[in-house]
Amino acid sequence: MSKFVIACPVCNRYAEGKTGFFATRRIHCACGNTIHVKTDKLTSRECPSCGNNVLYDQTEGKNAKCPVCQAQLVSDESMNNLVHFRCDTCGCSLQAAKSATRITCPVCDTEQDVQMKLKLQEDQAEGIPVLIRYEGDNHTFVWKHPHTDFVTGSQLIVHETQEAIFFRNGEALDSFPAGRYTLETATLPKMDALYPVPVQGQPFHAEVYFVNLTTHLGIKWGTNSKVGLFDPATGIHVELGASGAFNLRVSDARKLVMRVVGTTDGLTRDQVFGGDMSFFRTLVMTKVKGNLARVIKENHISVLELDERVEQISAELKNAINPDLAEYGLFMPEFYVSNIVTPDDDPNFRRMKQQHAEQYLRVREEEIRKAEAEAAFERKAVEAQTAARMKVIGAQGDADALRLQAQAEADAYRMQAEAEAQEMRMKGYTYQQETARQVGLEAMKNGNGTAAGVGGMVGDMMQLGVGLGAVGSVIGMTKDAINPVVQQAAAVGGWDCSCGQKGVMSNFCPNCGAKKPEPQSGWNCTCGQQGINGNFCPNCGTKKPEAPAAWDCSCGQKGIHGNFCPNCGTKKPSAPAVWDCSCGQKGIHGNFCTNCGNKKGE
Repeated sequence: MSKFVIACPVCNRYAEGKTGFFATRRIHCACGNTIHVKTDKLTSRECPSCGNNVLYDQTEGKNAKCPVCQAQLVSDESMNNLVHFRCDTCGCSLQAAKSATRITCPVCDTEQDVQMKLKLQEDQAEGIPVLIRYEGDNHTFVWKHPHTDFVTGSQLIVHETQEAIFFRNGEALDSFPAGRYTLETATLPKMDALYPVPVQGQPFHAEVYFVNLTTHLGIKWGTNSKVGLFDPATGIHVELGASGAFNLRVSDARKLVMRVVGTTDGLTRDQVFGGDMSFFRTLVMTKVKGNLARVIKENHISVLELDERVEQISAELKNAINPDLAEYGLFMPEFYVSNIVTPDDDPNFRRMKQQHAEQYLRVREEEIRKAEAEAAFERKAVEAQTAARMKVIGAQGDADALRLQAQAEADAYRMQAEAEAQEMRMKGYTYQQETARQVGLEAMKNGNGTAAGVGGMVGDMMQLGVGLGAVGSVIGMTKDAINPVVQQAAAVGGWDCSCGQKGVMSNFCPNCGAKKPEPQSGWNCTCGQQGINGNFCPNCGTKKPEAPAAWDCSCGQKGIHGNFCPNCGTKKPSAPAVWDCSCGQKGIHGNFCTNCGNKKGE
């Protein structure tokens, strides 16, 4: 707001007035007269005599004088050198010398570019289209073109990152995306419907707003006070501060211009989110402070683990802010929480850190003990497997040794038998004859008195020189003498009857007819009792030991009672260990209980 002086029409003295929208339009003179000021008729001019900038009524024309030096302000020559135009802000009529650069509107104090107004009037007079394009910087959201009067046929240029909107009387009409347009009736359908656009080369009034659609990066934010909350992990109350940056772009150009810009000259980045008086700082800060504690609580984020969850916190805060920004045609594509200030000097926070450290150490010690136990178990399992493998290898080696020994003995016996058979074939007698001869010789050498007598007799007779015929008779006698010896030898292993008959070979006694007694199947107890037929010892009550079960070898040998196969030497397989189930079933051989189905070991 500025001051000015105006001449009183009664006393011709000058009274002081003020400009601005809220300034009074009635000026009281010292003589008591009230001067009614018509602001649309006021203009300012530099006095050609004293150089003062004088505000005067344009209707006075040549009669207007400088209140300081009383010099005439307007002459015929100066009238021809004046340019007349309207203020871009308040719309009042203004005039200025064509040589002037800028003047200030006396009503709203808006600075006017005189040379631009002059150029526009010249273009309008000659019918030359005016080039309308964006002339702001990249830190501007909305830029208003300084001209409000255009001529039909003017060229409108809109870049890829912009959108142009035409206003008339505060109403948003036609919008233009990126491209080059010639302003005429066809390209301004909404404006032409309300305010008919003149023919080619004629002026028309409108306001053009260019909206910058690029994303504004790195807009800093920070909470102006601490945010109090209860830590979800410990329940301790702490206070946090947060800061970071966000990116912002226009999502609805028409909505932004109508709801935020209004009739101002534009909208800059500082006005959106700059100082404390910016439009959206309070909105963003309120949303951050109101949702930061909620996000931490709902996601059970410990205050000591905030740094590793900043991406999640940033995403949820962005989602909470964007719905409110959308009401003004703005959108926040990215929101970053880059720093969270913790109260390191707060005793509650220090106690929470100590509790967290102690809990971490306990968990870590438990993990180490568990790992050591698992390692020991695996080591014992490996040792047991190694021992079992060595036992199997040892048993296999013993079986191989026994098998080789038996094979060697069998080969030696077979070779000896083949040599004896070859010798007998060479001498011309059979195996049966050789056997009878060997038996007879052994009987004569090692037999009883009968055999010895026969042997002596034969010897004596051979010494006396008995002839070959006598020898034949002696041989027959020898045969007769040998037969009882052979029969006696055959009788070995017979049974003795209770009647006194001994060496019975048949199943019945030839003397009394008694049947051969069955072999005793009794067992001997460790206490000394022998020939026990029952299941328990009658002397000490010990139970009869279980007979070892026979087993079949993989080589085909069946009914083996020993620990090694007599055919191939393979060791008897170990019997599977039996186990008892928790349901009460006992002596289970398989991996699952036959009663309840539980797995072995569970």
